[in-house]
Amino acid sequence: MTAQQTDVTIIGSGPAGYTAAIYLGRAGYQPTVIAGALTPGGQLVNTTEVENYPGFPEGIMGPDLMDAMRKQAERFGAKLVYDDVVGVDFSAGTKTLTLDGGDTITARAVVVTTGSRVRKLGVPGEAEFAGRGVSYCATCDGFFFRGKPIVVVGGGDSALTDADFLSRFGSSVTVVHRRDAFRASKILVDRAASNERIALHMNAVVERIDGDDSGVQSVVLRDTVDGSTSTLPANGVFVAIGHTPATEFLDGALELDEHGFIVVDGASTRTNMPGVFAAGDVVDSVYRQAVSAAGMGCRAALDAQDYLTNLD
Repeated sequence: MTAQQTDVTIIGSGPAGYTAAIYLGRAGYQPTVIAGALTPGGQLVNTTEVENYPGFPEGIMGPDLMDAMRKQAERFGAKLVYDDVVGVDFSAGTKTLTLDGGDTITARAVVVTTGSRVRKLGVPGEAEFAGRGVSYCATCDGFFFRGKPIVVVGGGDSALTDADFLSRFGSSVTVVHRRDAFRASKILVDRAASNERIALHMNAVVERIDGDDSGVQSVVLRDTVDGSTSTLPANGVFVAIGHTPATEFLDGALELDEHGFIVVDGASTRTNMPGVFAAGDVVDSVYRQAVSAAGMGCRAALDAQDYLTNLD
């Protein structure tokens, strides 16, 4: 086990974390970024083409965007640690972070950018067939369902983006949404509606996922209007119903709202603990976009820089 002292440590990577690292690095603080042991780069590493990030008129692949941000952060002196934070102590002026590998890091300031995790359906068959037909990553697993019927559950941008991507592989793609209207952007709804390989099944929820030793074979749907049930053939079930903020490791160290998102002071990124700042999807329950996360990461870096300057 080792102990490391830093001016500022960023917990989490992704657009918010890497942007904060770029700004703090350019300010001369040589930030340490705890990027995660399994998924450095955040949700965009599991995304195909990103069409709405400014500066890329032809779009850019999510992993390529995150790799470029990482390299830019490292160029300005950021040090990446591929581990997970499992415990924190923010009670003193010097903050202490405990890593899963047993190491500890102390920092005068901390920026939390841990993002959020996929939300699950919680229905029979979901856990049983996870990895055998049930997936939470279209770009990771879509290829395995070439020529097979696919169901996508959800009604936001992620669900319809996944459906569009999966239509390249599946014999059919059915989007199941519990309401009669989508939350997704109009351009994505129009794209799905005009795709002859995508069917939109509204006012329905998944009651059960059925299968056998070879994997998922069908889903049982319940109509949210009349309560009737029906069975839909499917070999792939892709769940895209939202995310839960990754704040469990804080264990009460910061104030959270009723949904588990970190509470910040107004338009700033200041948390209820001096010297601790938060940015990105771990704070944002509304917009949840890469560009808004990056902008918030910039604000967190400037807030942290101002805090450190006043300490000196």
